[in-house]
Amino acid sequence: MTDTPWFDGFERREIPLGTAGAPRHVTLRVGGLAQGPVLVLLHGFPQTHVMWQRVAQRLRGAYRIVMPDLRGYGDSPAPADAPRHEQASKRAMASDVVAVLDALGVDRFFLCGHDRGARVAHRVALDFPQRVRKLGVIDIAPTLDMYARTDMDFARAYYHWFHLIQPAPLPETMIGGAALAYLHAKLGGWGAGGLGHIEPEALAEYERCFCRPDAIHSACEDYRASADIDLEHDRLGRERGETIACDTLVLWGAKGVVQRFFDPLALWQARCAASISGQALPAGHFIPEELPTETAAALAGFMRP
Repeated sequence: MTDTPWFDGFERREIPLGTAGAPRHVTLRVGGLAQGPVLVLLHGFPQTHVMWQRVAQRLRGAYRIVMPDLRGYGDSPAPADAPRHEQASKRAMASDVVAVLDALGVDRFFLCGHDRGARVAHRVALDFPQRVRKLGVIDIAPTLDMYARTDMDFARAYYHWFHLIQPAPLPETMIGGAALAYLHAKLGGWGAGGLGHIEPEALAEYERCFCRPDAIHSACEDYRASADIDLEHDRLGRERGETIACDTLVLWGAKGVVQRFFDPLALWQARCAASISGQALPAGHFIPEELPTETAAALAGFMRP
């Protein structure tokens, strides 16, 4: 990945992780107010951390902003596959996020995720409650509730949830045959109304990072984990009465798909032991890129000590 002027003020870094026998790293960008409160922003599928560029530029004067590529996305390689896709579990991805913050010398931080990144952020808040000051989740409902809601209408709207979890290499082969078309359809769908909301530099990064066999496989593994080991983690957590301990902000798109099937605020309230607030924004699914000013304002208003 090459640094471009549109990310001026943010440093590209690689944090080494893994073991001597299986080395890997997390790629990220860090910038903003050097001594400010830390805000971690996690991207979703099929994107990378560059989805946050316009939001980050609006918040750089108030926070030290950390934006990693999740394992298997962007320039962060994934570990070898495990039998139940444990390597792509949200618990494993959450451990990467905390390891990055440890390497940066950060103890407590604000945290917000969009799409798959919001599922990772949820798991960070559950597994590391002492680390997260406040949590934000954008355009998702809890994974367990979403799968429990499955019917014909849901399966039509969320068809990729059921396509990507099929055994390898079927979905990988199908997507790989027209990866660019698949990527553009995803980025321009879900209420987005095309690709006009995406900066050219960001679109070029998505194309570079997604249209590779290893990246397509990692994305499929992410979804396979969500339909397997992640559900087990979520069920066990609910049986133990596990809840989010910090204040939580929920944002969702008024033109998107999530609110057709769910009441996001009510579902997250049931999972949160602290205060919760939220609102629908006049966008589709890709809210941070469709409405960067409104997204930044919502985060700035909520992510205060």
